[in-house]
Amino acid sequence: MAYLALAVGLSILQWNLDRVYPVLYVLGLFMGVTVAVISHNHNHLGIWKWRPANTFTNYVLALYYGTPTVAWVPTHNQTHHKLNFAEGDTSRGPKFFKKNHLLSLLVYPTLTGIEQSPEIAAYMKNLFRRDKKAFAWAFSEFVFYFSAMAVLLLLDWRKALLFFVIPQQFSLFMIQVFNYVQHLETDTGTAGNHSRNFVSPVLNALLFNNGYHTVHHQKPGVHWSQTPALHAEQAHHIHPELLVKSWWGFMVHTFLLRPFLPARAPTFSPSSPVAPASIDGAETT
Repeated sequence: MAYLALAVGLSILQWNLDRVYPVLYVLGLFMGVTVAVISHNHNHLGIWKWRPANTFTNYVLALYYGTPTVAWVPTHNQTHHKLNFAEGDTSRGPKFFKKNHLLSLLVYPTLTGIEQSPEIAAYMKNLFRRDKKAFAWAFSEFVFYFSAMAVLLLLDWRKALLFFVIPQQFSLFMIQVFNYVQHLETDTGTAGNHSRNFVSPVLNALLFNNGYHTVHHQKPGVHWSQTPALHAEQAHHIHPELLVKSWWGFMVHTFLLRPFLPARAPTFSPSSPVAPASIDGAETT
């Protein structure tokens, strides 16, 4: 809640300042990324026990993440957690290109969003047919988001683009990048090697333990504060190359340096054996 308060406060502050302050703007972009992570976590396990409170939180999240939280359900809960980057998962990458390189990474978020749009529409149509009340709650998120954005654009379209639209797009882009690097070049067919884990204490402190991805897939409904302990229990089942200490180091090496380095035989192989882990089913509603 402190993160959300800071994100809201920064947007209000910047809207009312006489010019753009780069430090504040970069901080605002970062807070947009944190809101994307909060939206993901809130989708799996609601912050509140009262549905109206969760829905109001969804409204705030959508305004800074750029998409209603309900969109996670068909694309992430019901598809990604079921197929885990395997064939049929709309978040599967790379897209357009056959190999993993910088261009693959750069086009992946946009192409994934386009591919997932029909999935969201189909989910909303199905929800309308089977549960009108649930549909009303879900649809209210879209109504609020587009209404709020229309009001902001009418008030001052330049400020709306600068302090809301651009941060939203950056947030959406980065959360897809996280998903891309957490799964690409891993073994989707195993219980422990299907995800890459970024184990930096700093990254996980800033982003709600989002780096511990293997155990998130094993127990998606568990609160994020419990994932470090779960990861510690399962880490010995995960190949060492999928336990990455630095996100920035991995990104620079993989997408900027690796194309120019001599090829080497990886110590991690998709055929690497893995001990079975306890896996809970992903939430579907």
